[in-house]
Amino acid sequence: MDPGTDSRGGTDGALPAPAVQSVDRAVQILQLLTAEPVLGVSELSRRLGVHRSTAFRLLATLEAHDLVEQVAERGSYRLGFGLLRMAHSVIARTDLAREGQLVCDVLAAQLNETVNLAVLDGGYAVTITQSVGDRVIGAARQYVGQPAPLHATSTGKLLLAHAGEAEWDGLLERGLESFTDLTITDPEALAADLTSIRERGWAAAVAEWEDGTNALAVPVRDASGSVAAAVSLTAPEFRMPESEFAALAAQLRTGAASLEARLGYGRGQR
Repeated sequence: MDPGTDSRGGTDGALPAPAVQSVDRAVQILQLLTAEPVLGVSELSRRLGVHRSTAFRLLATLEAHDLVEQVAERGSYRLGFGLLRMAHSVIARTDLAREGQLVCDVLAAQLNETVNLAVLDGGYAVTITQSVGDRVIGAARQYVGQPAPLHATSTGKLLLAHAGEAEWDGLLERGLESFTDLTITDPEALAADLTSIRERGWAAAVAEWEDGTNALAVPVRDASGSVAAAVSLTAPEFRMPESEFAALAAQLRTGAASLEARLGYGRGQR
């Protein structure tokens, strides 16, 4: 056995070469069927440069997951509806960003502060749209595309409050990093805050990620009734004191309801 090669054929802990090659070939099949709607096993094997039996096994695996399907002529394949289901989540997120921008623009104009729309992604709250008010002094940070901690931001806590146990466990494993003197770093205190968020319907971060900056967030539900995103309001704490949180959250809720309607969340689900 060569140095650096494990018993599975991989090197230095990498995935075994045959496994990676199989994935690559499967992706090539999907790309070929995208370019040409229907192709036979023999033609696919020729283009892949593999034996016909290898191409057939790859197609059988893809077919088992509804990623390809056989057409009337036996031995010919086309893309399957499984790809459509997979693509739906991407399309839904694109729709969310487009529709969310309109709602954020309206809220930013009404409240004259920074309004964001964030989603849960990779253990962080990631802003996908942002609108900024006209105040001379405002939330200067450019949030779009930036990962924000779940335990120290209003969007993060809102999304975490409605996420599964896996997100909670992952957060605790990473640790509750302190960003300011007010960041919640105790798991029990954070759990209590999440319970309050679920009960009252909105989340707040009081100078927990950035000194001198407060934020509020409310949920946005999709057609299934699940929390798909959080819309938030961010402002200097002197302009958005805790005494105004409830009233401002109600205004955010109105904007969120408008976005929910655009996403197909119906009255019967509320």
